[in-house]
Amino acid sequence: MMSVSAIRAAFPALDRELIFLENAGGSQLPRVVINAMSDYMTNSYVQLGAPYEVSRRATAVVDDAHAWATTLMGGTGAGQTAIGPSTTQLVTMLADCYRRVWQPGDEVIICETAHEANAGPWAKLEREGINVRTWRVDPTTAQCDLEELRRMLSRGTRLVAFPHVSNLLGEVVDVAAITKLAHQYGARVMVDGVAYAPHLAVQAREWDVDWYVFSNYKVFGPHAAMLYGRHDAWAELEGPNHFFIPRDQVYKFELGGANHESCAGILALADYFRELTSAPAAPADEFLVTQAFDTIRTIEQSLTSQLVNGLKGIPGIRIIGPQGAEGRVGTVSFLHESVSPPAICQATDTAGVAIRFGHMYAYRLCQALGIPLETGVVRASLVHYNSHEDIDRLLDVVEAAVRT
Repeated sequence: MMSVSAIRAAFPALDRELIFLENAGGSQLPRVVINAMSDYMTNSYVQLGAPYEVSRRATAVVDDAHAWATTLMGGTGAGQTAIGPSTTQLVTMLADCYRRVWQPGDEVIICETAHEANAGPWAKLEREGINVRTWRVDPTTAQCDLEELRRMLSRGTRLVAFPHVSNLLGEVVDVAAITKLAHQYGARVMVDGVAYAPHLAVQAREWDVDWYVFSNYKVFGPHAAMLYGRHDAWAELEGPNHFFIPRDQVYKFELGGANHESCAGILALADYFRELTSAPAAPADEFLVTQAFDTIRTIEQSLTSQLVNGLKGIPGIRIIGPQGAEGRVGTVSFLHESVSPPAICQATDTAGVAIRFGHMYAYRLCQALGIPLETGVVRASLVHYNSHEDIDRLLDVVEAAVRT
């Protein structure tokens, strides 16, 4: 396993004074990803599908990136993956495709802990006569109860949309259990894995999910996103791309096609995983992904414990979500009883520590928990390239800020 210093050296943006703990908003990129995108734009920046060598090379990059994307999803053999500009765009596209096949009176359930990217596009279908219901969060536990979902489900439920990890709460939910329950009623599931995928291996095939989406720019890649779907889920939809594109091609769901240089960057993430696991000759398969995220999880566990326990030790701080380090990722939101989120973030900014405040696009969740939408929460979010010194510095600054 790489040392912390070697991991940090692989990310050029970390070679500066700034302590970056705003990773849930977007992670930094390893050098191999940056170089791959630069190399593609220098040497292979042509249109795909033409009968000359450079175009064949470019086409192979995009094709290989799609196959690797499905590998990253843990879905090889069970489905395929579309690449788009953002999770919001991909879910919006998917909701529009379902709008064309669902009938008035059909039902979709959205989870109140969701990022708006996996709530708003489904909620808008109410205009089409779709019955949109909300799986409510318990304001005392900040959790959505599985038995409550069971009571809501019916044979008219077409889809349940929920986050694997709330990007505000940080708690990991049981995707397999929710999926199994939804499937008992014939409903599909749409899982937002944006806040999960930087920390743990996605296992879409094992969980039997119908749809799973995450943003690459939060998983050490370029500003793109990927949407995995089971083969049978894709097959029931007509994609929005040109009429002459066969409907069984994932390109049917990529208006304008995937960004080519982003595909080069996504593909290069396998090279970073090889560095991380000290396996330079490892094939780009699901075993490599699992090994990389085992390493990531091992590193992050102690960092998450340090952050959670350190915040709990500061008088007046209240963590929103799980109170311990188990069953969560290192995305931690908190409030102080008297010092506002903007004031805390002003102090951290002055001290060279990058975190943020706000509703984090979990607008409906903040409403349900009674959190002021204008100021929201303070959120610190770590990944495996952060250090114990980063956490120490954050805690020192926050403690000083709330004592003034």
